[in-house]
Parts: sequence; structure tokens; C-alpha cells
Amino acid sequence: MGKKIWQKFGELTNEEAAKRLAEDEFKEQLPFEDIDGGVLDAATPRRDFLKYLGFSTAAAAVAASCKIPSRRIVPFANKPPDVFPGVAKYYATTYVQDGDALPVVAKVRDGRPIKIEGNDLCSFTKGGTSPRAQASVLDLYDMYRLPHPKRKVADKFEEIPTFDQVDKMVGDALAGLNGAPLVLLTSTITSPTTKQIITEFLSKYPGSKHVQYDAVSYSGMLQANEASFGNRAIPSYHFENAKVIVSLGADFLGTWLSPVEFARGYSAGRKIDEKNPQMSKHYQFESFLSMTGACADERFTHRPSEAAAVALALYAAVGGNASAPQIADANLMQAITKVGNDLKSANGAALVVSRSNDVNVQIIVNAINSQIGAYGKTIDWSTTLNYRQGIDKDMVDLVAAMQNGQVGAVLIYGANPAYDYFDAERFKAALKRVRLSVSFTEKLDETAELCQYLLPNHHYLESWGDAEPRSGYTSFIQPTIYPLFKTRYFQTSLLKWSLPTGQADGNATPDYETYFKNYWTEKLGNANAFDAALQNGVIESPITTASGGTFNAGSAAAAASGIATGKKGGKDELVLYQKVSLGTGRQAGNPWLQELPDPIS
Repeated sequence: MGKKIWQKFGELTNEEAAKRLAEDEFKEQLPFEDIDGGVLDAATPRRDFLKYLGFSTAAAAVAASCKIPSRRIVPFANKPPDVFPGVAKYYATTYVQDGDALPVVAKVRDGRPIKIEGNDLCSFTKGGTSPRAQASVLDLYDMYRLPHPKRKVADKFEEIPTFDQVDKMVGDALAGLNGAPLVLLTSTITSPTTKQIITEFLSKYPGSKHVQYDAVSYSGMLQANEASFGNRAIPSYHFENAKVIVSLGADFLGTWLSPVEFARGYSAGRKIDEKNPQMSKHYQFESFLSMTGACADERFTHRPSEAAAVALALYAAVGGNASAPQIADANLMQAITKVGNDLKSANGAALVVSRSNDVNVQIIVNAINSQIGAYGKTIDWSTTLNYRQGIDKDMVDLVAAMQNGQVGAVLIYGANPAYDYFDAERFKAALKRVRLSVSFTEKLDETAELCQYLLPNHHYLESWGDAEPRSGYTSFIQPTIYPLFKTRYFQTSLLKWSLPTGQADGNATPDYETYFKNYWTEKLGNANAFDAALQNGVIESPITTASGGTFNAGSAAAAASGIATGKKGGKDELVLYQKVSLGTGRQAGNPWLQELPDPIS
């Protein structure tokens, strides 16, 4: 008789109970009682009903307290000419979250979005999508979305019946700040129209400002580029032009910056052409096994505390003006020397990227790319990436100002620092000292729970909007379904809380939809051009000659000195990284993402 294998402790300690659970795992009938009076009159509690229904349009309708009338089924005799039951329509839109922006196409059947695919008209994604974009259609029907605006009374949230009442309450609270500064705290904003609305809104409140906060920060890269090139931005990377690719811990195929775009470029260089049988060479230095590392030709491991030393040693290996630091692992030093020689021999067709958020490390990476001639060939400063714009110091200064009572109001959109900020407890304590706090959130997250007002925002599949993920490349958002809940655009709230007429120039704009359409109709010249842009989903600038920028070599010397005097690691070290499926955790409740197998496990 073969060995008996237990799948969990319950099978070992309580075999009978485990058998009963296994038998009841997939019930054939849902336990609804007294259903004769109709679904909405059933004795089964509403919470249980939604629990069994899970993610579905019916669940969303019931959660929204929608009335479902009883009707006879009759033939569709007077059918609209463009509607065919069961035949799908496709709408170009854009998946946006945490600064990410992916041009996509939504498949809509019988008025309901059911599938997300990439937009083939986008030149940099070439129709690619991410797991989170694919799964985002389920978030639309999530029963845990906030169904209506709320305010906190004592320790509980109560519904606010209308948005007019919300505007009156918040407007009175803003007027009562008596000149105290207001702060708009958001994740990275890539929308041109939203940025303009934010500027107009903040102009009403002197001393107020907009702080962008990213749960996964690229502040070190932004500040390093400012020191090296005088530009606080991130250039575009052309992996397809690189014959030698070196990654210092950057999982650019999974989670780093813009993996959908980078995967397309990387794969182009990994396909062998029969006429010119060449393939790019990929080296990976890292402290954990990433999806990108698993695809590398040669992979070298090191302790997390050695990441800065590896970068500095590689800079010295390519001929940089720096001394190679002491690295105990002889095999690792030998690998660095080999990689350095390959980078030099590539004659500019090479690229080095790093996941580090250390400004000094990123400056050294910039120096390596300058030394090997990558700028203007595999790195282009004529087009910048806008996915991450947050600066760590801005957030630290904001928390300090809140603690000191120097902030009158905080409006939070797309950010959840009470969950993912490194000093979350300090942020929570500081938020309690702010007189007015408003959260524009789709769900009751950890930060929204602490705010006084909750104003749920539309899901992107219910919205109009735009995004500029790369400079000169605009992607449009258009609704695929009427809003399922009593939600409102975050931008509409800012417009209504701005000047009485709605805009700084005195032209009344009642809502964001009108503002958005007017903005782009004027910018594109006419309504027909705007309609064509919506149909395609993207507008792209003509391709320009790549720019290498002007590198400031003096910044590398100070960075090398800073690395040499940095802290050393201890006996045990920890690596924090994102899962390809869940990212920062904004979609952690999505069942598709929960069940998605990890590519590296």
C-alpha cells in the first residue's frame, strides 16, 4: 500500500471533519430560504446573498439597491438598429491605477463589460496588457465598492442622500479653514485634464499644494536624473535596441516601471532572425529570484546590502572614475568584470537598469550608461515616462506639517498611505490633527476609514478621462457602462468646490465630462477629430530623433563617495518585492488575481 499524503493539518488531526468539508466544498444549491416572495424579499440576509453571488452584475445591482422589476419575456420586436443580443461591441479605453496607464479595448456584451484586451494601435505596448488590467473588469462588479457618499458621525459612517448636500457640507468646511493650507494627496496623476483642474482648484486656496505619493517609490531615480541631467523625470528605455542588457535587481518583465512596454522591446531582441542570427545578451544581478532573472542568460546573486557595491564595481569595470569596492565573493567580482567588458564592447547598444530607490545608486547607474554610450541609443530623453512622479521627501514633509497642525484639510485620491506608507502609524496620528479629511475612494480602505467624508469615484470602465503615460502619447478613457452606484468623478468635486463659476477663466463647467469634452474638442480642432481619437483610443506624436541629454559627470563622484561610506548589512537581511499579480495590493480582493499562479514560486 502506498504512502498516505496529507494536504493540510486538518486531514491529519481530524480526518472525519476534513472529509465532511471536502464533500461540501461545491454545494449544488445555494441556501436561499423563503424565496417565493422574490429575491429582494427573501429571508436570507442581503450580505449572505451577495456572498454567494460573488462578483456579478446581479450582485452589483442588488448592492446598489437597484429595483429589479418583474417583466414578461417578449420578442425584441422594435430592436434598436445597432443592438444585436449576444453580439459584442468593443470600446477603446485606458486602464489606470497607481500611475499605471495601459491603452486597452473593453469587450461589451448586452451592455456589460466582460473582457479586457490590449489596444493594438498603441505603438509602445503593441496590444499588450498586464494581469491587473485583465482582472480589472471584475473590480467593476465588486460588491465591496462604496455605493454612495458617506460622512462619519461618531465612529460610524452614514449615507449622505445627495451630492448637493455633500457639496454644501464640504464647502462650508473649506470656508471654515480661515486660510489654513489645503493639501491634495494623490497617487501619480498622468491625466492632462485632471492636472489642469487641480491647478485651477488649488489657486483658490493660497499656500495649498498637490503632493503625489507612490506606494512603490521611484523617488531615487527621479532625483538622480535631476542631479545627472537637470530633469526630474524618467527617460524612455529601448530594450529592442540593446545587444547587452544588465539589470541590477530590476524586474522589468514583471513589475518594474512599465513591464508591458519593456516586455515587448525585450522580446524583439530575443528572437533570432535567420538572415541575421543574433540575440541580445541578458545579465541579471539580484538578491531574489524574479521573473526577469529567470529569463536571464546569466544570473548572479548577492546580498541585498551589496547592491550599491555591485553598481559601483560595475562602474569601475566599464572605465568609470571610481575605485572598485571590496566584495568578498570572488565569483561575483569575476562576473562583474566579465559583464563590464561586454558592456564596453557593445559600442552603445547596451543598457543598464536598477530597481534601487537609493539616489546614489541611480546616479552611478546613470554614469554607467553614459560611460558605455547608451544615451541617445537605448535611452531616450526626448520622450519621458510619466508613470511615477512622487518624491519621498514631499510625503515626509506633509506628515510633519499635519502633525504640527499646519494643514487645514487633506483631500485624498488614489492613495492609501495608512496601509502602504513606511511610517503608517505616524501618518494615521497626523491625519487626526487635520480639521477636514475627504477620501475619493472606490472602496473603504485603511485610509478612507480614517477620513470624515467618503466620496466614491467612478470605476474607469464607467468614466470619461485621459492619460499621458509618455510625453506626447495620450490615451483616452470612455465609459462602457452607466455607473452602477451613486458615484461621482473626483474631478467634478474639485470643479464644484472651485470658483463659483467652476473654472478660473469664468466659464461655467458643471461636471468633468463636459470639461473633458470641451478641452479635447478645442485642442484637436473639432468634434469629428475628438470622435476619431475616442474611436482609436490613442493619439501619438510623430517619432522624433532620440536625445541623449547632457550628463553631469560631477554628480557621479559624490555618489561614489556616498556609497563607499554607506551602512553595511547584518547577519540577516530582508528583500521586499512586488508580486506580479497583486502589485501594491490595490486589487487584493480580486479573485482572478488571488488565483493567478505566481510565475516564480
